[in-house]
Amino acid sequence: MAAAVTTPSGIHALLDTQQQAFNRAGAVSAETRKARIQQVIDLLVDHCDALADAMGTDFGEGASGGRPRAFSIMNDILGSLGSLKHARDHLEQWMQADPRTPFAPYDQLGGQAEVLHQPKGSIGIIGTWNAPLFTLFSPLACALAAGNRAILKPSEVVPQTAALVAELVSTHLDPEVVGVVTGDAEIGAAFAGSPFNHLVFTGSTAVGRKIMSAAAENLVPVTLELGGKSPVIIGRSADLDDACRRLAIAKGTNGGQICISPDILYVPTELLENTVSSLKEQFRSFYPTVNDNPDLVAAVNDQHLQRVEGYLADARDRGVRIESTHPQASDETRKRPLRLVIDPPADSLIMQEEIFGSALVLKPYTVLDQAIGDINSRGRPLALYYFGGDADEEQKVLSNTLSGGVTVNDLMMHAAMHEAPFGGVGASGMGHYHGYEGFLEFSHARTVFRAPQYDPRGEWGMLPPHHDQFEAMMRAQVTKD
Repeated sequence: MAAAVTTPSGIHALLDTQQQAFNRAGAVSAETRKARIQQVIDLLVDHCDALADAMGTDFGEGASGGRPRAFSIMNDILGSLGSLKHARDHLEQWMQADPRTPFAPYDQLGGQAEVLHQPKGSIGIIGTWNAPLFTLFSPLACALAAGNRAILKPSEVVPQTAALVAELVSTHLDPEVVGVVTGDAEIGAAFAGSPFNHLVFTGSTAVGRKIMSAAAENLVPVTLELGGKSPVIIGRSADLDDACRRLAIAKGTNGGQICISPDILYVPTELLENTVSSLKEQFRSFYPTVNDNPDLVAAVNDQHLQRVEGYLADARDRGVRIESTHPQASDETRKRPLRLVIDPPADSLIMQEEIFGSALVLKPYTVLDQAIGDINSRGRPLALYYFGGDADEEQKVLSNTLSGGVTVNDLMMHAAMHEAPFGGVGASGMGHYHGYEGFLEFSHARTVFRAPQYDPRGEWGMLPPHHDQFEAMMRAQVTKD
């Protein structure tokens, strides 16, 4: 079996092997693409339990575990399988040539045109630790559907999962089609600086900038799925308790360690105290305890736990009110209750940095424009959420903000749609995967024009030597109609 690559020279050798194989093979049939995707599906199905165990180990061991097996199966394995199966079942339709109308007069003379969507070559995919399988295999689905090959780089923050992915991919997949690279930040930097035909990265905005800079050295196009401070607006027409119930579900999901987890909740001033009470009650209904709760996901490691705790300490030192759903958790566990940070100043750490953990900022507003203005004062978020039954207010929010995606009257649902694009904008990233838009992301749109046999340009005086009326002929075409 082939071994996983662990050195910069190995990355370059594997990439060169894939690109040479791509050039030798030529056109990639629908049958071949489906077979490649099915191999990945088979790998995930056959090794589901082992992969779930690896993710649980990476998030922490103990009596209550660090991450429930059921959640790992739902989020990472079923999420990946959904992307892979959707791509497998729709790629033939996506592959069809897109006819286009030639420009006049060639449209009347028998000219033809179409756009072909052709594979780019070898796609590099850098995954992240919070969804360590999904961020590898969901973009891989679109890359393979488009006829590409790929090299995966699992996150080193989840070493057990990374090692198992490397073993399974190396054992069950052809490295000329899907290879794998493992290693630390140094290997990640070498990976990002390699001349892929396209590069996908999921992670923080700060690292995303470095990835884009490294890719630019080789003019490699990038898809960046980053994050940001995803806002929630609760309108006065919303069912407050239901909104808080759904917020509690979202903030409890993966311990808040999801790129589209809500960071800031905007609530009408007169509803603030009711919102605090309802959020605490709703969260406790799902998670009655913290330390020994097997359903609650721990912070992935001490570093990430202390990062979030540092944001809270900074707010506390500034005199900011912080409400907790439970008494402080034991230091022997990395599980934490949900902490509600009430109206912190704009320059506090928790207002500047993506939380990615078990905390939520609440910002009261008097008029909707205050919330919209505050949202627009920061970088574009990966997700935005609105709760309410006022269609005009909903439209105002949608028309006056910009985010990667939106869910109305719930949270995080838009990202689960296999038939709609998922991606960021501005500070939250660029490009998409999922569905047809993901197929297009990893394809080269190649225009093909087929000229008619008859060429009238000579008769029309369009060819040299030009007569003295040629300029007048051209000038006559400059109109506003």
